[in-house]
Amino acid sequence: MRWFSLVAIYFLFWFITLFVVLPFSARTAEEAGEKPMIGHAESAPHDFRPWTVVWRTSLVAAVLLAAFWFVHAEGWIDVQISSAAAGRIP
Repeated sequence: MRWFSLVAIYFLFWFITLFVVLPFSARTAEEAGEKPMIGHAESAPHDFRPWTVVWRTSLVAAVLLAAFWFVHAEGWIDVQISSAAAGRIP
């Protein structure tokens, strides 16, 4: 598998994982025992730390990419287009 394909698959995993990791450790002001700031939604995170979310997302995406590469290297999945499907490509 080419390196560019691995980079593209990593970013796909990264953005999918972002929406999975984002809600973890997000507490509202009420859950933190504070009053919400005026003008903020009640559901807004009290102390949002974006770099923590980026770090966790990158770590999970790297683990998923390693698992994907292992499965591909073992031959459990094949990413080649079959000859029957290639004949239908315009």
